[in-house]
Amino acid sequence: MPRNFQQFFGDNSPFCQDGSPFQSSPFCQGGAPGADNGGSQKQKFMALGSGVIIDAAKGYVVTNNHVVDNATVIKVQLSDGRKFDAKVVGKDPRSDIALIQIQDPKNLTAIKLADSDALRVGDYTVAIGNPFGLGETVTSGIVSALGRSGLNAENYENFIQTDAAINRGNSGGALVNLNGELIGINTAILAPDGGNIGIGFAIPSNMVKNLTSQMVEFGQVKRGELGIMGTELSSELAKAMKVDAQRGAFVSQVMPNSSAAKAGIKAGDVITSLNGKPISSFAALRAQVGTMPVGSKINLGLLRDGKPVTVNLELQQSSQTQVDSSSIFKGIEGADMSNKGQDKGVVVSDVKANSPAAQIGLKKGDVIIGANQQPVKNIAELRKILDSKPAVLALNIQRGDSSIYLLMQ
Repeated sequence: MPRNFQQFFGDNSPFCQDGSPFQSSPFCQGGAPGADNGGSQKQKFMALGSGVIIDAAKGYVVTNNHVVDNATVIKVQLSDGRKFDAKVVGKDPRSDIALIQIQDPKNLTAIKLADSDALRVGDYTVAIGNPFGLGETVTSGIVSALGRSGLNAENYENFIQTDAAINRGNSGGALVNLNGELIGINTAILAPDGGNIGIGFAIPSNMVKNLTSQMVEFGQVKRGELGIMGTELSSELAKAMKVDAQRGAFVSQVMPNSSAAKAGIKAGDVITSLNGKPISSFAALRAQVGTMPVGSKINLGLLRDGKPVTVNLELQQSSQTQVDSSSIFKGIEGADMSNKGQDKGVVVSDVKANSPAAQIGLKKGDVIIGANQQPVKNIAELRKILDSKPAVLALNIQRGDSSIYLLMQ
């Protein structure tokens, strides 16, 4: 995670930070009053966070994974002062969502979940949580942006950004609309100096609903996947690919035998909608698909060679392969090339280790058959395209039986 992004409760209780009057407390020194806190004993810490009751009858509480991860004992205190023991039902580190269950729940009140897809920039928000352990605290703001990502490339991120004041201890707390309905779970802040500067991030309620329903059923998230690699559709890339669209998910590679491959999705396609709703970026597509269970049937809207295409498919079990879906590579120096012959493309005959060509993903034996939607029959045609100095270069590569795209800027 970038150094300026912080999840709220910290490594231990915020009262134990430098300068706190509680720093010398036995709790902050790794023990408890009356306990044997010898140097050989493993230190124990108390952490705090917030949570939201989503099922009163069963006592289900949603919070962040980083709040309860590695916890040996979980205690829940309600705003009326009542305290309960709780246990973990399911956790998902890659979305930072966890579901816990209050033991022997009585007289609880659950929050209603709103449709987070209906949010618009400028909508009013209210953040509720337990900052610094002070107790229930309410702050207000607006939706500053939607579909934020980039805190961690390996995770599933599609954050709501808000300027409502949120601080350490707000992790897992509610972000609600003016009707008191849950629109998100507060998760992280941009904090150059460790404090709130009005840039906070929340996991959308629709994502929370999909993940927690799987945790209730399976005790974990069994996410499906499309089986594609890709990147964001920038204006430069859209121009290079001759695509009349400003937002979407560009498909650079389709995995063999994947759901996408079976549905006929191809490298070079631009995914513009999922189940009839617009897709703004590859990160948004990845996050939304990543909350859907295996076997989910979905509809995708595509642009292929400038023409709209619709495909239906069923999500397969995720392979858990971690890829950087946002990289735009630079340079092709370090690759030796030759004509394949009979105007069938340009063969990459060698790639020097650690060279820019290797870094962009070129491999020995690759055949360049196109660039920026123009066919490449030989080195002369490739050089002509490179000499035009395009802002983005999309190379169409034939690798074995697969056709992929490598993107360069």
